[in-house]
Amino acid sequence: MAPPPRLRRVPRQARRVAMLSVHTSPLHQPGTGDAGGMNVYIVELARQLAARGIEVEVFTRATTGALDPVVELAPGVLVRHVDAGPYEGLAKEELPAQLCAFTHGVVQAWARHRPGHYDLVHSHYWLSGHVGWLASERWGVPLVHTMHTMAKVKNAALAEGDNPEPPARVIGETQIVRAADRLIGNTAEEADELVRHYDADPDRTDVVHPGVNLDRFRPADGRAAARARLGLPQDALVPLFAGRIQPLKAPDILLRAVARLVAEQPGLRSRLLVPVVGGPSGSGLAKPEGLQKLAARLGIADLVHFRPPVGQDELADWYRAASVLVMPSYSESFGLVAVEAQACGTPVVAAAVGGLPVAVRDGVSGYLVAGHDPEEYARALRRFVADPVLPDSMGAAAAAHARGFGWDATAAATAESYAAALHRRRRRLRSPHA
Repeated sequence: MAPPPRLRRVPRQARRVAMLSVHTSPLHQPGTGDAGGMNVYIVELARQLAARGIEVEVFTRATTGALDPVVELAPGVLVRHVDAGPYEGLAKEELPAQLCAFTHGVVQAWARHRPGHYDLVHSHYWLSGHVGWLASERWGVPLVHTMHTMAKVKNAALAEGDNPEPPARVIGETQIVRAADRLIGNTAEEADELVRHYDADPDRTDVVHPGVNLDRFRPADGRAAARARLGLPQDALVPLFAGRIQPLKAPDILLRAVARLVAEQPGLRSRLLVPVVGGPSGSGLAKPEGLQKLAARLGIADLVHFRPPVGQDELADWYRAASVLVMPSYSESFGLVAVEAQACGTPVVAAAVGGLPVAVRDGVSGYLVAGHDPEEYARALRRFVADPVLPDSMGAAAAAHARGFGWDATAAATAESYAAALHRRRRRLRSPHA
């Protein structure tokens, strides 16, 4: 008979990690539904951890019967699809009712292996955290948790018309913070928010910046070539929005800012093009055509070009083609889109919220805007109207800034957090009251 979990030898370094992503699969297209930066984060982190010799198995809820139960994402990275609720038609807000079924599927997969198969659980987002909490207790292994977003932080900066996060989520996040052996914040500010809002232990909270795939997101052959591939005019001023279309991401602020520019300088209409690349998500699904109707009311429907979510390679071309990326979000844990655009040589105008002041060097790789007044965004965009070479000069600085955010550094820091969690577990086994 295998010894009870608490008596097993705890390794010093993680060899195999169970990574949990309940509500969105790393195989989903970012920019659709609930898929976004977290999907990119999990994919790239898992690949880099595997390259360091740490095998990763990602557990996610099955949303189609067309995929195999187990899919190899990359060498050393498996995605396991867990049946929990109907494949389609289940909103993220309804997922808490499926956590018991999801946990059962995760534990079933573990039962098919020898004891000690997983050295550690790494959960992403609060829904996964609850599954991770139970799995780590059942398996006798540490739990590392990355919050990505926090209910208390989101509720403190709601966009007009957006829905607040429910009290049940706040309670759930508080429980996870208490249970986790290690917490990972994307920035120092996020780590401080975990301590301030959730009473997290600072000694068990690490800061690990997300990264960017510098092989995919790079200046490459430049803005002119990217515009030629996408069929965009070479002489246009192109402020780009890329991401999920929902009040939290505030694409409406970009449209209102552009309307102000055109009202002031009607001649701009002939050389302005505003791509919006992404699909409705979250509370944005309640009014999926709301942004198109806003563009019509503002009199700029002819300038705004809506494009569905695209693959990562085509997204890189949209970044390269843009004069500037505009990111007026009300809340961002980090803002991977901002770093990806900069890595492609495109400056960013972004809200000074969350991790964006880390992602963007104000006045160097872009401009940070305090608040969400469209006039302030129009003021930032006027700089690009007045100085046609600004996208190139600031874009070069943006690319240099982004080179400091490689995923290899993210994986190295995450592996250190794993080692600290394993060390804590060993110490607790030697002295249960420590």
